[in-house]
Amino acid sequence: MDRDRNQVNWDMERADDGVWTVFVPGVGAEQRYGFRVHGPWSPSTGQRFNPAKLLLDPYARAITGGVDYSGPISDHAADNNFAPDPTDSFAAVPLSVVVADSPPPRPLAEPARLEDLVLYETHLKGFTKLHPAVPEHLRGTFAGFAYPAVVQGLVDLGINAVEFLPVHHFVSEPFTVGRGLTNYWGYNTLGFFAPHAPYSSSGTLGGQVTEFKEMVSTLHDAGIAVILDVVYNHTGEGGHEGPTLCFRGIDHAGYYRLTGDLRNDYDVTGCGNAVDTSNGGVLDLIIDSLRYWVIEMGVDGFRFDLATTLLRDEHHHVDQQHAFKQRIAADPDLSRAIMISEPWDLGPYGYQVGRWGHGWSEWNDRFRGFTRDFWRGAVSGVQELATRLAGSSDIFDHDGRPATSSVNFVTAHDGFTMRDTVTYDLKHNEANGERNRDGADDNRSWNHGFEGETDDAEIVAARHRTARNMMATLLLAAGTPMVLAGDEMGRTQQGNNNAYCQDSPLSWVNWHTVEEWGDQHALTRTLLELRRRYPILRPVAFRTSDEILDAAGHGLGRRASAWFSETGAELGDADWHDQGRRSLGMYVSDLTDAFYVFVHGGDWTMPLTLPAAPWASGYELVAHTGADGEFADLAGVTLEAGAVLDLPGRTIMVFRADVPSVWVAPVELEPVAAEEPEASAGEPVTPEKAAKTGG
Repeated sequence: MDRDRNQVNWDMERADDGVWTVFVPGVGAEQRYGFRVHGPWSPSTGQRFNPAKLLLDPYARAITGGVDYSGPISDHAADNNFAPDPTDSFAAVPLSVVVADSPPPRPLAEPARLEDLVLYETHLKGFTKLHPAVPEHLRGTFAGFAYPAVVQGLVDLGINAVEFLPVHHFVSEPFTVGRGLTNYWGYNTLGFFAPHAPYSSSGTLGGQVTEFKEMVSTLHDAGIAVILDVVYNHTGEGGHEGPTLCFRGIDHAGYYRLTGDLRNDYDVTGCGNAVDTSNGGVLDLIIDSLRYWVIEMGVDGFRFDLATTLLRDEHHHVDQQHAFKQRIAADPDLSRAIMISEPWDLGPYGYQVGRWGHGWSEWNDRFRGFTRDFWRGAVSGVQELATRLAGSSDIFDHDGRPATSSVNFVTAHDGFTMRDTVTYDLKHNEANGERNRDGADDNRSWNHGFEGETDDAEIVAARHRTARNMMATLLLAAGTPMVLAGDEMGRTQQGNNNAYCQDSPLSWVNWHTVEEWGDQHALTRTLLELRRRYPILRPVAFRTSDEILDAAGHGLGRRASAWFSETGAELGDADWHDQGRRSLGMYVSDLTDAFYVFVHGGDWTMPLTLPAAPWASGYELVAHTGADGEFADLAGVTLEAGAVLDLPGRTIMVFRADVPSVWVAPVELEPVAAEEPEASAGEPVTPEKAAKTGG
């Protein structure tokens, strides 16, 4: 079809392997096309073929045009979901585009290693839509994200991996459009090979592909890995009552999981449909898509939305040995990519946290819930605090899995921002048009005594301190940290915890909040720099309590990890079981470096004694969550082992400990015979007195 949507039909033929093909002479780049599929209309057998509906190519490299939601986009009649609609959808649906081959992006200088990465979850459009340094015509686009000021800002902060919310081509849900809103987040994929066309500043007839590749090259040049949040668990067509734009019209029963009567979708995603990965052809599509994004588009890894859906077999049961995982592990390119699962869906036995095995990292919602609870004073004791700081060993330390298996986060796109977590007790989603009924109610947040923004200086200071404490907990814990874009500078959504439909300043990053939240930004930079410089703060393996040995095998007295009380002594059984305890010292060391992190969650000031030798010969305070100037007297000071400090309430202190890397044998001195002292007049000098006086 041409630019005026004049179309010419070509019949396809089915090969022995089931693939339909046709050769069309004269086709070149920017050619637009679609499919019409003829077959029986038989919803009772899972067949909903309707040639009146123009369909996208599931393998289309680019997509142009949008959806006219008031047009004839459904395969069924308006009054009956199981009767066909004969109206042609040609003018109401997007079209596939032929894209010319082009070189892949430049790779990273060194392959991305998960243990080195700090993930930065960001919306591609929202990050630059209000960026003051980005030219207006590039804001919100792939080119805008690649703009020098944007990339340099990430580098200066210490970010080395961006995790983009979906950039596969997506559409909005009809009910969202009906409220005058759009799907902003993008978890409603329509094209698994096509970059989202509205994110292109250079056109939608293939320009989006080139622009995406150029962005990846620019990020790679700066040492920043590119991770895509991908949605293979469902598609933008929704349930069978929704629009027919691609998959349903090609093979309803093949692409989607259906109930036993084959008439309805078996939905374990909450989005109307679930993609059926037990079908070999569907699994081929997903693997082909992943390979395309790695090989041709240059991405370094993926975060899989509602990943458990991809592990369900033909009976909809969860199978951790599913061919999906096996094929990724066996693939020479995908096996080297970073794989992160959101390890749950909404179906039976969908919660699979900790069960994904080697080659996978997992979103750790236990870390999120605990960190919020600890800093709002809703937990007792410090046992779980130690476990979360140690990489959630209770969940992931089995079968030889690394500490990087846990993707730690406190906030993500779905929920409060960090600023809102310390500002609101309740969600405020009125702008979504659902009478504040959407979004989670279990926010585990703390408004510090006032709901919403306030000018009360005491409340504002307390909120800043809690936010700093949560950020520090995140960046100092073993595992792979994920920072939500804008949390480092106080981004707010005004209490909206489900802003999926808010393509507006409510969701976009406001670059002026850093003026108020410079303390948060400075702390984040400091901790990320420490993490970059010292591998001991980003362990690959779970830490042990083994003694550190020097190169010759001599013990150095200190251990790889230990836990302390405020007295400078290691925690005993009574301390671990003290439900009133709110403080904990974490000591970590290797042959060359050691750090002492003390977490005090109580609201009282107390004396803090630093551990004595052999844990360190001295300490330097390198970061803290106190207010500006609160520990100014300790700047540049080396504290002696055993020194005592006044520790304010709700504070984390990070000390770099001075430790030897070689064993030094004790020096044995030859005994020296004492000279006989002269007796003083009137009093004889006894041997005991001579010893006491050094004679």
